[in-house]
Amino acid sequence: MSGQMLSRPVPRADVMAIDAYVPGKSGASGVAKVHKLSSNETPLGPSPLAIEAFRSVADHLALYPDGSASRLREAIARRYGLDAAQIICGNGSDDILALLAHAYLQPGDEGLYTQHGFLEYPIVIRSAGAAPVAAAETDLTADVDQLLSKVTSKTKVVFLANPNNPTGTYLSFAEVKRLHAGLPPYVLLVLDAAYAEYVTRNDYASGIELVATSENVVMTRTFSKIYGLANLRIGWAYGPAHVIDAVNRIRGPFNVNGAAIEAGIAALADAAHTQKAVAHNDHWLPWLTKWIAALGIEVTPSVGNFLLLRFPDGARTAKAADAYLTARGFVLRAVVAYGLPDCLRMTIGTAEANEGVVAALTTFMKGDERGA
Repeated sequence: MSGQMLSRPVPRADVMAIDAYVPGKSGASGVAKVHKLSSNETPLGPSPLAIEAFRSVADHLALYPDGSASRLREAIARRYGLDAAQIICGNGSDDILALLAHAYLQPGDEGLYTQHGFLEYPIVIRSAGAAPVAAAETDLTADVDQLLSKVTSKTKVVFLANPNNPTGTYLSFAEVKRLHAGLPPYVLLVLDAAYAEYVTRNDYASGIELVATSENVVMTRTFSKIYGLANLRIGWAYGPAHVIDAVNRIRGPFNVNGAAIEAGIAALADAAHTQKAVAHNDHWLPWLTKWIAALGIEVTPSVGNFLLLRFPDGARTAKAADAYLTARGFVLRAVVAYGLPDCLRMTIGTAEANEGVVAALTTFMKGDERGA
């Protein structure tokens, strides 16, 4: 390095330009009972079948898991009517997003995502040595025209969270197809459908059909949300055979642990538990939207298991609300890193948590300084 003797190893400059991902708070000091509503975890927890399957692995901890997660891939394939050979599993969908970036991006390339898209996108793009490019959104929703306007000869991957985190908004399948049609064939479109199971809109599709009829589309999914297996870190992707082949060449040899494999298979088999989670969300999502909006807090229409709350100017700010709620055991997600400093994201929680947040926000918005 210009003849200069270095005193220690030096990482690539573009690595040090990455803002490390910071998860939501998980606790509140000095509070007897904490309701964690910061990470979009299901309030119902995992299926009892998944818990039983997890425990069944305890006698086999000395053995390596199946390196290809073949039984889990086959279970996913049966559930969705797919070819197991076109499915890859990973240590959470984050793992797969990073693998896709490393397989298809290099220095000089660009990776595209939306203005308020998942924070992992610019991280994995930069980690591959490429440049992250953000396209403006319209009403906190991905805008196909804005995305296409940012595509250049350097664009190699487009990441689209649908539904999007943290906004909860989504693109219809017609719009996703329009986006795909406008992309050059050498650009990989990654559809991140982490919250797909919660969406009940007729015009929504997770991306399975588009993957099946295209050579440049991949859909990623997760067991961390509706299936309640966030602690085990299981993600999967469905893509063209040539994409799956490329990613398999660079993934870790045992990137899904045995307990995760067994719990994932069992979770898929418990359709009743998943339906219960959807029903819980379908009840509380509109209930919370109605009552929180009535307090003068703007609520972005969401199709996921969370809500984005925008607080008005003045004393009743998002930062003040965050402190107020945390002191009472309600832990929400500050989203300053997403460019939304006046907002908090709230996961749909238990009945007790949801009603408690509304009660606390009612007092907060009235400006009760005894509690504020």
